[in-house]
Amino acid sequence: MNKLVNDNLSETRNNLVKEITILSDTELNSKPDMDMWSIAQVCHHLVLVEEATIKAIVWGLKDNDRTSTERKNIHLTLLDRTKKIKAPKIVEPDVAPFEVQQIIDLLNDSRKKLLAFLNTIEDKAILEGKSVKHPALGELPLDQWIEQIYLHEQRHIDQIKEIKLLLEVKH
Repeated sequence: MNKLVNDNLSETRNNLVKEITILSDTELNSKPDMDMWSIAQVCHHLVLVEEATIKAIVWGLKDNDRTSTERKNIHLTLLDRTKKIKAPKIVEPDVAPFEVQQIIDLLNDSRKKLLAFLNTIEDKAILEGKSVKHPALGELPLDQWIEQIYLHEQRHIDQIKEIKLLLEVKH
């Protein structure tokens, strides 16, 4: 994995943790509207997406038939919050409340799993030559699946900031 991707994963995750560390458990689990997710649910969704990404890459590495390497401008899609993207069932968050430390632990665990998994791939170039269909982005090279993690996370950091404003969190 190249340094830029690694740095982006790290920077985005640090920004996310900064946004939630200062919250109370009540703020973390409050919803500004019944049709919106709480900050806890947004974070749980990010954990589930990271875990699903590992599964998608594993599947893509095993499937020799999927070799579309067409690069996509995924940042345009993922960072444009005017375009709503419905989360697939597999990455829909729990409705049960979470504690701040519990969410941070889940985020840390999913990131450790991702990095440990990526370290098992000896030849990272193979990720550019294989693809798997992404639910929102279509057929996507496996290396772009890794990129979408931090872009997707950035999208949701913006959402968390918006939720905090709507909840009038004063931190």
